Amino acid sequence: MKKFPLGPIWDTQDPFLFCAYHLDHYPKGNEEMGPAESLEGRALGSDFQIKDGWRMYHGKKVPGFPYHPHRGFETVTLANKGYCDHSDSLGAAGRFGNGDVQWMTAGIGVQHSEMFPLINQDSDNPLELLQLWLNLPRAKKFVQPHFKMLWSETIPELDEDGAQIKLIAGTYNGQDAPGAAPDSWAADKNNHVRIMLVTLVPHATFTLASIPEGINRSLYYFEGETIELNDEPIPELSGLYIDGEMDLQFRNGDKESRMLILEGKPIGEPVAKYGPFVMNTDQEIREAMRDYGKTQFGGWPWPVAEQVHDRDRGRFALYPNGNLEEMN
Repeated sequence: MKKFPLGPIWDTQDPFLFCAYHLDHYPKGNEEMGPAESLEGRALGSDFQIKDGWRMYHGKKVPGFPYHPHRGFETVTLANKGYCDHSDSLGAAGRFGNGDVQWMTAGIGVQHSEMFPLINQDSDNPLELLQLWLNLPRAKKFVQPHFKMLWSETIPELDEDGAQIKLIAGTYNGQDAPGAAPDSWAADKNNHVRIMLVTLVPHATFTLASIPEGINRSLYYFEGETIELNDEPIPELSGLYIDGEMDLQFRNGDKESRMLILEGKPIGEPVAKYGPFVMNTDQEIREAMRDYGKTQFGGWPWPVAEQVHDRDRGRFALYPNGNLEEMN
């Protein structure tokens, strides 16, 4: 077992590339769905230092990440609290949050924006969001971009021995998650990709069974006080790489605990990374940069870089083929 402290970016094991954890206690929103507070003293456009409990990231009016490119991997975005507004170079769009998950395959190349609209004008707008970067194998690096929604209503939540297990990908005790994007490494059950959010009530005991040899297993304990894992105390804000061939026996302390568990068969290929591009070689990274300079991966069809949707718009997904899903 290897332990390490958790910061805003969490190290992961193949087939995952990393996990970004966002926890921001945003204030009331203004008319533009930005913070109804002064932005003075912030490095707008690159505000990553927590001030008054929140950050603007690359947003200048609305918190979030204005349009930017990706190639060669996938994003799996868990919007536990608050909302994320999606727009992309294919003309697709969406708003998701409060337990929804978006699965996006960048493939050959896509631009998208991820903004955090502060919808509430008479109350605070807390945000908790985790974004996983999941690698694509060489054979899938140039598939067409794709995104799908895993609405919270469709994601299984299983109760077991004081543990609530939210199954985002994979199978648990015969229950299947909604399903990954079609070209994902996770779409093949032989790759044993599993993503779970686990919540333990105070003093809960819970056992997670072993997994097959050769499958990577990682655990991220991001909220609580302390747990015991196989009789070893684990403090809050700890990450662990764990031998998957042993059962895991959890004993929770006096406070509710939350953790993310990632499992998967390694892709086992070379990884070359530069900013928003993940390929197999440095030459392919240079080609990605050149292709983006020439094509802009389809350009940006939206009126502004910080594209947000109407305040009164509910959760929805508009796909490139024109299909529209609307949720309550």
